[in-house]
Amino acid sequence: VSAAFWEHLRSLGLQDFPCGLGSWNKSRFDARTSPCGGQLRLEADPAGQEEAMPLGEENPEVLLELLSDPHSPWALPPDCSPQDQHLREMAVLAPELVRGSCIFQVLRSLRIVGKGVEEVDEGLLQFQQLEELILSANQISRITSANLPRTLKVLELCCNAVADLQELCTQPPPELQHLGLGYNRLCGPSQDTYLTADFWPNLVSLDLSFNNLMDLLELVSQLSSLQKLRILVLQGNPLALIHTYRGFLVDNLPKLSILDDIHIGPDERRRFHGLARQPELIRSEARVVVSIGEIKGVPDPSARQQLEVGSEAPVITYSYCVTYKF
Repeated sequence: VSAAFWEHLRSLGLQDFPCGLGSWNKSRFDARTSPCGGQLRLEADPAGQEEAMPLGEENPEVLLELLSDPHSPWALPPDCSPQDQHLREMAVLAPELVRGSCIFQVLRSLRIVGKGVEEVDEGLLQFQQLEELILSANQISRITSANLPRTLKVLELCCNAVADLQELCTQPPPELQHLGLGYNRLCGPSQDTYLTADFWPNLVSLDLSFNNLMDLLELVSQLSSLQKLRILVLQGNPLALIHTYRGFLVDNLPKLSILDDIHIGPDERRRFHGLARQPELIRSEARVVVSIGEIKGVPDPSARQQLEVGSEAPVITYSYCVTYKF
């Protein structure tokens, strides 16, 4: 993660025009700058900055416009993150705050998506103010909680290869409110034991979609300890095929507000009331009915050729096998 972060910073050009310190803004800043996290002192009066600007220098408004104008050669792509835009604006207004180790005191959100990251290293501990860490679409198979900042409130690991939560739950961030583990390789029931309030006392949102969780009863017994849980996503797991899946969760988790991106209303709660006391209705099986609407490019086996009585013409029979893989 650290290597991907520094590579990303280099691509933003925070030390190059119109960002950073250079001949384009050198008179604006006092030679003595405050330590990391402090405010830089401006030499010129902001109200008269434009008049006092030396020849060859630009005022901050012009430099910021070069970053935001979509036709500017220094503008970021339209799909860039707000974090990237914020860093570049800061590099114009207070360049010393984004140089060297000072940047670790500034960032509250870190987004590294689709960069081939395989390891969450201890370099992350330098981010002492980090609250949001998004590492989606990488190649992370294991994550050590000791390398995560204790200030984290959001951890998103969607679309990775996480199969075991043991190391993540050794010293998890105590204030974490959202944990995203969708599209990973989690299997139950061995991983269900790590989804309790003992590890995540402040968890409000949990995404476990599209894994390989199968034991609904065991999973619910663990999730019921998460007293602050309000949002849960389980769609895409085999257990979601169980006939009483949604009703059983709604009745067992009375504080849940949203299940699989669908709001849980009072009518739904009344409809499923009492289902939690009938676990015998849950079967570890599911029936799938597949209806074939139309197949093109092959002869229709149901169309039989009408042959005259006594005809010796050969009869051709067609048969097809359609296979579905679940």
